[in-house]
Amino acid sequence: MVKIMTADEAVKTLIKSGDTVSFGGFVGAGHPEEITFAIEQEFISNGSPSDLTVMYAAGMGDGKERGLNHLGIEGLVSKIIGGHWGLVPKLQKLAVENKLAAYNLPQGVITQMYRDIAAGKPGVITHVGLKTFVDPRLEGGMINDKAREAGSMVELINIGNQEKLFYKVIPIDVAIIRATYADTHGNCTMEREGATIDGLSIVQAAKNSGGKVIVQVEQVVDFGSLDSRLVKIPGIYVDAVVVSKPENHMQTFGTYFNPAYSGETRIPIDSIAPLPMDERKIIARRAAMELVSNAVVNLGLGVPEGIASIVAEENIQGMVLTAESGVIGGVPAGGMDFGVTVNAECVLDQPYQFDFYDGGGLDVAFLGLAEMDAQGNINVSRFGTKLPGCGGFINISQNSKKVVYCGTFTAVGLKVAVADGKLNILQEGRSKKLINKVGQITFSGEYAKEMGQQVFYITERAVFKLSDKGVELIEIAPGIDLDKDVLQHMDFRPIIDNVKLMDTRIFTDEKMGLHF
Repeated sequence: MVKIMTADEAVKTLIKSGDTVSFGGFVGAGHPEEITFAIEQEFISNGSPSDLTVMYAAGMGDGKERGLNHLGIEGLVSKIIGGHWGLVPKLQKLAVENKLAAYNLPQGVITQMYRDIAAGKPGVITHVGLKTFVDPRLEGGMINDKAREAGSMVELINIGNQEKLFYKVIPIDVAIIRATYADTHGNCTMEREGATIDGLSIVQAAKNSGGKVIVQVEQVVDFGSLDSRLVKIPGIYVDAVVVSKPENHMQTFGTYFNPAYSGETRIPIDSIAPLPMDERKIIARRAAMELVSNAVVNLGLGVPEGIASIVAEENIQGMVLTAESGVIGGVPAGGMDFGVTVNAECVLDQPYQFDFYDGGGLDVAFLGLAEMDAQGNINVSRFGTKLPGCGGFINISQNSKKVVYCGTFTAVGLKVAVADGKLNILQEGRSKKLINKVGQITFSGEYAKEMGQQVFYITERAVFKLSDKGVELIEIAPGIDLDKDVLQHMDFRPIIDNVKLMDTRIFTDEKMGLHF
């Protein structure tokens, strides 16, 4: 029988100083909050476990205190290998202050690393990351000096006269994940979770590394009472089960429990509130016009999340929306619920979703636009001391047949209004986003041109595309002055051959009538 422990007991018994610990979760979905909190408290009380190496794929946090923010205490962690950093400011601070060795690798690669660890392979060989900041010819995914002292985890190799990146794996000492129910033999199901994420892969990686597995659950039930077809984590992998307090087992960090997230119920799509008429809706509407019939789509964090609302509002049929957590179909949720979806058709494990993405399965990806330069490069991963990280951005952006970047033209203080079918800039943003050279290359315009990828950059006032000649301005919003409102707020001059007006339907407070 599996040992049923409190979180405190599991931490004291199974986690040693210097261990490599991997956590499951995606934003606030599926994160073992009870155990993460217990690690923090044990370190504060007793100074152990300390000097942990922490490995995770998706960002797990609320941007404040929860999730992996519990580990943001100097001395608790000595090394981090993470995909997305934006929701863990306490770990960010330690990384930028060089108080631990910090690495930022593509989220999809990390999820695939777990499977290669489990299979006894030396690492992941892939094209993902070429000519971005994780390429060792640029930064090698190393965030700070301590990481550079420890050495790169990425090598440039050549196979069959093709450049590839080789991501080296490391053994996992402890896996900490979350499930719904466990029986007395340790078999675990996930039926009340909004996403299964990478729990199974993490567990197998730890077990085949000779490590330990801790699973947080809502409840322990008798052996034989669980449907074997629902068991995601077999008991042979599990060393300890921790029954969580309800407040530490929310379905997401934004929602205690929504049965529509776990497929127990379905809700009418028209019950999803439409977006207010602002710059976010304008961008989302114009972006939605880049959809194609029967498209398989990924929506990124931030402004792209709004496209799900447009799809619902316009009742667009035939589109299949996905998120990198593994959800397929339905309408992906946003904010602290990001990673789960309403009315999902299917929920895959995260590594398999990235297999599909990496191989070119996406027709269109809508991603955030934080910084853009004259080469068509995009930076969403680092801005001085601010460290959002790449997350799944590199996997998705490099491999989608069409990629559409969505964001406001300027940042910090931008205010706009729509009247009479025109866009009015009430207050210009204080920060330029279209600059000569991005601070970090999260998406390479050069690589995109080599691959023949369709690339668009959509803002509330202007639309650009990447052509063989470079970044080309193709549309401006009605009511916008080209020189005063566009060119004066860019550090480079785009190619201007044939500029059209954006569709006027975008700027009216009624349905557009989109269909494909």
